[in-house]
Amino acid sequence: MCGLAGVIFGKKRRRAEERDHLAWLFTRLLVLSESRGPHATGVAWLNRDGEHRLFKRPVPAGQFVTDKAFQEVLAGMDNRATLLVGHTRWRTRGDERINRNNHPIRAGDVIGTHNGTIYNADRLFRRLRLRRFAEVDSELLFRLADRAFRHETPDLERFKRDLALCRGQITAVLASRRRPGTVLVLKGNKPLELRIHRRHRAALYASDPAFLDAVLADERGWRPLPLEPMTMLVFRHESLMEFSRESFTFIAQGKL
Repeated sequence: MCGLAGVIFGKKRRRAEERDHLAWLFTRLLVLSESRGPHATGVAWLNRDGEHRLFKRPVPAGQFVTDKAFQEVLAGMDNRATLLVGHTRWRTRGDERINRNNHPIRAGDVIGTHNGTIYNADRLFRRLRLRRFAEVDSELLFRLADRAFRHETPDLERFKRDLALCRGQITAVLASRRRPGTVLVLKGNKPLELRIHRRHRAALYASDPAFLDAVLADERGWRPLPLEPMTMLVFRHESLMEFSRESFTFIAQGKL
C-alpha cells in the first residue's frame, strides 16, 4: 500500500497566489497520504518544456514537507507546469535507504508514481531486455511507458499491449519529458480518486477520497471525476477539460 497525490495542470496564466494555493492543497494531500506509506516520500514536477525537478527522501511525509529542499522544489514551478506528482511509500521490495528505490521514479524520459506490485517484473525485464537501475518492480511500468513515448505521438496501443503482460496490482500517474503536455492516469485494481476544477484548470488526485474531502472541505468548484477500474485517463495540457478515456487490462492479482 502506497499513497499517490498530485496536481495535473491545464494551460493557464495563473497568478502566484493561485499557484501557491494549489501547491498548498498538494502539500496537505501529501501529508495525509503518510498513513498509506511512512517509509519514504517524494515529489516531482514537469513543465511543458520538458524541464523537471525531483526530490525524494526515506522519511515520512510530515517530516519531508518541513525540508527546505521540498519548499525549493515547489517554488521552482511556474505557469509552464503540466504535472506535480507526490508519493508516500510503504516499503515492500527495495531498501528505502537506497533512494533510487523510492518514488517518483525516472526511467528514461518518463517520470511517475505507482501504487501496487508487479509480480512478474523480473521476468519481464529479462524478456523485453529493458534497462534496470533500481530494485523495485515499479520501474518496469515506467520503462514500458518510456518505450511508448519515443514516437511523435505517444503509442498508447503499444503501452496497453505491454501492460497486458503484467501480473499484480497497478495504479499510476506518469508523463514523459519527450511529450510533457500529455499526462496518463492509470487506475487498475488499486484506489485512486480525482477532483477537477474548471476555473483553476487543474485536477487533484489522491489514493483515498477522504483525503480529498478533507483538503477541499472549504473549497468551491471542485467536482468529482468518476474513474472506473481498468481505465486510463489521458490529459492534455492545452485542453485539460477535454481529457479522454481508454480501457486497459493486465493480469490482476492480489497479494501473494
